[in-house]
Amino acid sequence: MTEAMHQILVIEDEPAIRNVLKVLLEAERYRVIEADSALRAEIETRSHKPDLLILDLGLPDGDGQAIIRRVRAWSPVPIIVLSARAMEEQKIAALDGGADDYVTKPFSAPELLARVRAALRRNVRGPEQTSALKLGPLELDLAKREARTPSAEVHLTPLEYRVLECLARHLGAIVTQNQLIREVWGPERLGDSRGLRVCIKSLRAKIEPNPHKPRYLITEAGLGYRLRADET
Repeated sequence: MTEAMHQILVIEDEPAIRNVLKVLLEAERYRVIEADSALRAEIETRSHKPDLLILDLGLPDGDGQAIIRRVRAWSPVPIIVLSARAMEEQKIAALDGGADDYVTKPFSAPELLARVRAALRRNVRGPEQTSALKLGPLELDLAKREARTPSAEVHLTPLEYRVLECLARHLGAIVTQNQLIREVWGPERLGDSRGLRVCIKSLRAKIEPNPHKPRYLITEAGLGYRLRADET
């Protein structure tokens, strides 16, 4: 059962979509606050301090990208963009700007709820919890840099651990290629994605039951990667 009384701010100017989201979220025992403009979004975010924002980018008095930047200036609250904008550059701009996830309209209700649950879990998970991950039979301790299956130790390189550490800090969320390259290789390597692709391929060979059909290290086409883990 969903933890009761998480507050979610829905920022959407279309009343019909706002109502669908309100019904969907309240059925899962979330408290829903609504905003139909960029101005109301900022007011409600500051006054209610919600646990999560669901944000449409196209608002009558401003662009959602600006809301993301302004909220990120003072709050780490999880932000899920829910938008009809499907261009890769628009998604990348939102994620690089500080959004945690991006869902396109029309959306799947079960998928959106799963993204909401994942974002809320990330927000309450401490550093010690993100350092220990279970990927099927593989157990990872990122703090100790150890990886084991029940029968053997798995050797990961320092570079592979750094990639996993970056993904684990945003467990379940999309991490853009540029963010991974900036944090793992350094800003001087931005735009050079070949090393990242080689590292991801090597990691999948070591951590995935079937590297050709990844279950844990997921490619988000044109955007970056998402790390999923089993519940522990």
